[in-house]
Amino acid sequence: MRANISERLQFLRSFLANPRQVGAVLPTSRRAVGDMLDMADVPAARLIVELGAGTGSHTGPILERLAPDARLVAFEIDADLAAILRQRYDDDPRLEVVTGSAELLGEHLHGARPDIVVSALPFTSLPGDTGRRILEMTRRTIAEDGVFLVLQYSVFVRKTLHQLFGSVQQRWSPINVPPAFLFACSRPHADAQASA
Repeated sequence: MRANISERLQFLRSFLANPRQVGAVLPTSRRAVGDMLDMADVPAARLIVELGAGTGSHTGPILERLAPDARLVAFEIDADLAAILRQRYDDDPRLEVVTGSAELLGEHLHGARPDIVVSALPFTSLPGDTGRRILEMTRRTIAEDGVFLVLQYSVFVRKTLHQLFGSVQQRWSPINVPPAFLFACSRPHADAQASA
């Protein structure tokens, strides 16, 4: 319990220091994360990438569903939050924590193509065109039949997701502070083959 409070305080400190980068005052609720992960076949994935892992509100549930021989690469730009993440899951060899921007996605995968990318990054509040660059990098990097799971606190990113991926399913998760919009994005099969 004390660790949970400490992590929430660290998350809040990170938000206050960089509100456009962190995007939320509290970590995502377990219910919202579960609703989001239900939109893809996590147990069948060989490689999952998490963008903006924070203190692990998505990381833990992903690892719970992840196959024993699969891999999770979690990006977290805030060094303090990344350190919490490493400490919490240091006994799980499936997890690699990258302290750095999600813009470096391609550099860290060495040609591997994730089956699922999970993101709670605040795309509409990231500075400049950072959000767009990360979305485009994700589209180029994800496997042909991969799924991009996105959690947002507004629907403003939906139009860009449609432009980049073509197929976007949407759910709403009211059991979160604030309520969250969940998106599962994929490319139509013909489009995926053409860009491979």
